[in-house]
Amino acid sequence: MNTRRQFLITAPLGVLGAAVACRGEQQGATVSAPPPGAPPTFGTAPVSGPAVSRLTFAEAEKLAQVTMSAAEREMAAASWRQSMAPLLERRVGPRKIALEPHIAPATRWNPVLAGESSGPTRDTFVRSKNEAIPLPTSDADIAISPVTQLSRWIEQKTLTSERLTTIYLTRIERFDPMLRCIITLTKDVALAQAKKADAEIAAGRYRGPLHGIPFGVKDLLDTAGIATTYGAEPFRNRVPAADSAVVQRLNEAGAVLIAKLSLGALALNDIWFGGQTMNPWLLEEGASGSSAGPGAATAAGLVGFSIGSETGGSIVSPSMRCGITGLRPTFGRVPRTGAMTLCWSLDKLGPMTRTVEDAMLVLHAITGPDAGDVSSVPSHLEFDATASANGLRVGYFPAWMKENPATDVDRAALETVKKLGMVATEVSLPDWPYGSLQHVLFSEAAAAFEELTLGGGLSTMKVQVPDAWPNLFRQARFLSAVDLVQADRFRRRVATEMAHVFSQVDVLLVPSLRDEMLTLSNFTGHPSLTLRAGFVNVSEARSDWAPDPKNPLPKFSPPRRVPHGVTLVGRLFDEGTVARAGLALERAIGVVGERPPGF
Repeated sequence: MNTRRQFLITAPLGVLGAAVACRGEQQGATVSAPPPGAPPTFGTAPVSGPAVSRLTFAEAEKLAQVTMSAAEREMAAASWRQSMAPLLERRVGPRKIALEPHIAPATRWNPVLAGESSGPTRDTFVRSKNEAIPLPTSDADIAISPVTQLSRWIEQKTLTSERLTTIYLTRIERFDPMLRCIITLTKDVALAQAKKADAEIAAGRYRGPLHGIPFGVKDLLDTAGIATTYGAEPFRNRVPAADSAVVQRLNEAGAVLIAKLSLGALALNDIWFGGQTMNPWLLEEGASGSSAGPGAATAAGLVGFSIGSETGGSIVSPSMRCGITGLRPTFGRVPRTGAMTLCWSLDKLGPMTRTVEDAMLVLHAITGPDAGDVSSVPSHLEFDATASANGLRVGYFPAWMKENPATDVDRAALETVKKLGMVATEVSLPDWPYGSLQHVLFSEAAAAFEELTLGGGLSTMKVQVPDAWPNLFRQARFLSAVDLVQADRFRRRVATEMAHVFSQVDVLLVPSLRDEMLTLSNFTGHPSLTLRAGFVNVSEARSDWAPDPKNPLPKFSPPRRVPHGVTLVGRLFDEGTVARAGLALERAIGVVGERPPGF
């Protein structure tokens, strides 16, 4: 094995060797074997790969934004099969190496910069005070109740897990045909787990606030012996042998798995092989995605809570669209072992619930590292539902609050922050091309699904439009590796700017779908909390997909009333402070209890 010193010594010789090899191939000469003891040279391997010409490079220049002379193109084309194509042997052979999705890249994203705080130094978890709320007589009222209250009734034995599970199963049978949010119903598993929970509770073995609570998971989390399809045609019959780490932890908490929930195919938008998942508040539009099923099922009261995932907005967007609470944890807090890999340095798993405290109850159960996820790290969770938010510094971007997609609901939330005694603080970020960071997302996603792309499996997927994964994965094969490195460096620069912002404030309040913050906070790994803050009127259905003139979206007259959420972004590993601000807003605004009409 060459040491770094040996590489630096021999690299210049390798360049010379490549030039010699190039001339030898052009002149039809045979390159002689090096004499004994000669250093290894670059570019003297046997030729491999398809032949390329100067015209290949002339066209490729348009993608790489490199300008070459005619002579330089000739040199590149003549030497490519000997100097560069062998680097692809891992993929094209003869010595092929399969890379399973769970094998993460050697470089690992650490959101905590050198010298910066890694969050709380102790674990504290204080629930809200137990209010003696009687069990409703209506099954619908029970179903839509938050976990915070459901858990009290179960602990007090005024509600059994089996009854609650049966209520949700009945509602799923009634409402899922119009929502299409369930991929696999786990009825038998759920009833067995519910009976077990009731028996344990009756025997005095109460495990905690999730004990006996039915839940659903986005169908990219492995469940032993139960299909995990990724919402995509090529994986419809995929049945894993083991539970994902998050499902395992929820099982240990005594929760009841009732359904595998829909997601846009391979975690993009809201269309899966069974159709489009719809918004319970407006059945003429999609639930948004890619955590579409968790969004719709939680809003409609088909589950007690759900687990979603986010790479670039997949918890935030459906939570806002469906009017629920979505908590995207800090990157590295919740392990992704046994979850579909889209992007190793971006994927996050988090709770989707009906209230802020519910989200923290679920996060408390699933937080912590796992050996199967090299990016998961030890961390502390500090949360007190009884603590005041008075004095918290809440940052906001003045221009963003005046522009789309901000609404009067966002602006009213900012005013509520001030009335609650929190300190509204103006902040700013450089006007940079944050969309350039997506180079990392597309490169990692295309790498994760390399076999599907190169093996032709993408052609079997339901949606084949320019902004769907099949086209994007194919295009990503032509992205520059040099630009990927530069995007990664830009990512570090952006993380430094975010650290500066959070040196001034405790929390940020932003319009949920503001592109800049949605993008950069996912790439830096900061946690976010999306919660319902009011209602707006829409005169046209909303969509995650690019406009299609052949299939215009439904229009409404008069406009329809739908929920609207704001998003709080917090310091790394400080979800407790984000939740404290969110709880104060939720209680002051007072719209969290309203449910979709007809549900």
